[in-house]
Amino acid sequence: MDETVLRHLTPLRADDHPPFRYPDYRSTVARSPEKDPVKIVQTLSETTGPGLVFSDLSEEDADLTTNAGTGSPAIGERIIVTGRVTDEDGRAIPDTLVEVWQANASGRYVHWRETEFPAPLDPNFIGVGQCLTGEDGTYRFTTVKPGPYPWGNHPNAWRPAHIHFSLLGPSWGSRLVTQLYFEGDPLLSLDPIFKSVPEDKRGRLIARYDHDVSIENWALGWRWDIVLRGHARTPFDSVEADR
Repeated sequence: MDETVLRHLTPLRADDHPPFRYPDYRSTVARSPEKDPVKIVQTLSETTGPGLVFSDLSEEDADLTTNAGTGSPAIGERIIVTGRVTDEDGRAIPDTLVEVWQANASGRYVHWRETEFPAPLDPNFIGVGQCLTGEDGTYRFTTVKPGPYPWGNHPNAWRPAHIHFSLLGPSWGSRLVTQLYFEGDPLLSLDPIFKSVPEDKRGRLIARYDHDVSIENWALGWRWDIVLRGHARTPFDSVEADR
């Protein structure tokens, strides 16, 4: 399994993901390098660590509506997010750790620095979850649809609803970090983080409603497949959001 995951989590071409410097996303101007990168010899942690420590995973970790452990469900529009993790030929990549983190239904993150946005916290929602892909590469989370939130990039700036994804192979060097957005969100056309992705690649970051995933009287379903290499690969989130 290690060799399979490592083979598919390959670096992206420059035109597949956002540039390091994207002036409309103001934070990238200060963050982006001004000089060419220096090649370094990878250490053991980059090539083998942290290892596949999955013994503490449980099915409850993939349900963000209940994994706060409070005994009460999270508040908000309950949704199911699922899809397959594959290579460009559609071959499944199993046993890959998928982690998510997100704002609550009001657009608020559970973080000690999250104080500027006067939206309520949900005591029954911690906003993080994790699961392993199955033999067919499928992942699945139950959560609440995150709310949009304001950020200080430009006047009246709002981030569209999104969920952060991290996929971790057998080492830190084989990590993919990206964001899922929702089809039909009117804020997408105004968001410089989303628009920093090359226009013809943006559709790869958008989850689409899938009625077959929805569960009657329970939750709406969204499908989002992740491709880890090749011509249809999912763009890497090289410009992290401020929140």
